Amino acid sequence: MSRNARILLFWTAAAVFAVVYTLACTGLPHFGTTVHPYATRAVAASLRQRTANAVSSVNFDQRALDTLGEESILFASVLGTIVLLRHTRDERVGRPRAGRVLPSTRLLGLVMLPVTLLTGVYIVAHGQLSPGGGFQGGVILATGLHMAYVAADYRVLKRIRPLAALDVADALGAGAFTALGFAGLLTGAAYLQNVLPLGTFGQLSSGGLVPLLNTAVGVEVGSGVIVLLASFLDQAVEVRSARNPGPGGGT
Repeated sequence: MSRNARILLFWTAAAVFAVVYTLACTGLPHFGTTVHPYATRAVAASLRQRTANAVSSVNFDQRALDTLGEESILFASVLGTIVLLRHTRDERVGRPRAGRVLPSTRLLGLVMLPVTLLTGVYIVAHGQLSPGGGFQGGVILATGLHMAYVAADYRVLKRIRPLAALDVADALGAGAFTALGFAGLLTGAAYLQNVLPLGTFGQLSSGGLVPLLNTAVGVEVGSGVIVLLASFLDQAVEVRSARNPGPGGGT
């Protein structure tokens, strides 16, 4: 395709998008009014499906297919980063130097690591009941593990980071979300439709399919972010050019 053809295609697509986007925005309710049709319907559906957290009801029930797309974007980003930052033939892996950490920083990190991990698990498990869920809890879990990097050094982080298992967990989390959608098809309903028993409102087992999808997302996001950061940290700390090895890795 020639340069002029690409430019013409771009401006044509941009014009169509601008028209459709403008029409969509003009159909939205006005800001500052007391009538919010989408919010009213979302809350009503959340109560009907016995999901106390209306946001999780929207993400993992009413618009679960959209969430599958968002999760797939993260999975593709992690996979692309691994491929892009893979070791090449002109690179070698060096041993990182021991880090120097203040005793107060070390103590705070050691205390916060288990607390942060426990908080992440709680937020994932209670995503259908209270603010939070798989995305937020997964990021907290990944952050908690990296407290070891802050409190000690990169060598400690590598020892407690089961990277091979996390690679598998990332794929399993994304695959589990996709597989859970077939529960609806097996019962004659739509893909990702909430067809499991809804339980009792306000209880941990409420929401039907929502807590299971929350868990799948938590596993995928938590392990995916750790694997993603591992790729960047390896490049920054361990990997050096074979032609210019440098004085040594960082902490």
